[in-house]
Amino acid sequence: MHSRVLTRSLILVVAVVVVGVIVPAMSATAQAKDVPPFEIFFPQETAPTEFSDTFGNHRSGGRSHKGTDLLAPRMTEVYAIADGVVTFIGINNLSGRNVKLDHGDGWESYYLHLNNDNPGTDDGSASWDLTVAPGLEEGAGVVAGQFIAWVGDSGNAEGTTPHTHFELRRNGGALNAYSYLVDAYERAVQVELDSRLAELDYEIE
Repeated sequence: MHSRVLTRSLILVVAVVVVGVIVPAMSATAQAKDVPPFEIFFPQETAPTEFSDTFGNHRSGGRSHKGTDLLAPRMTEVYAIADGVVTFIGINNLSGRNVKLDHGDGWESYYLHLNNDNPGTDDGSASWDLTVAPGLEEGAGVVAGQFIAWVGDSGNAEGTTPHTHFELRRNGGALNAYSYLVDAYERAVQVELDSRLAELDYEIE
């Protein structure tokens, strides 16, 4: 019994340290009217993902950064942040292959720079079967946490670290979603930790 408690304590300490290293302190920036009416599900696998608050940073052509870059290896899974409907699956020069979801009441989420490469390459020639989840199409309904796509470096992200440029929008305007992503990340890590602890208890018993 003592060894089980000690093991659980060590795992909790490690988890807290890891979360602190990967994600800086939370900084809420949205006004009250811009708070999502739903709890955000973290839009990527947590273990390989790193991110920071770069909303508003300068970009080429005089643009400013309208989202949060979720850095992770190519083909990391991407998830819907909330229940909604797929409104767009397509491509353009800047955002590359991308998916957009409508969550109702003016709320939308964008997932940009999705994968366009065949396994083990950076050829930009992959079929869409390696970009979006099987069966995902415009008009389809999705639920929070549903697998929708894979991380890549398409569009003007070619040659950079693979990542998903994530945007949260309200009535067409981009919001800084960083604080919501931090909260979602911490909740997801806790769920994963609880699951591992439950497995550990089962193995010890």
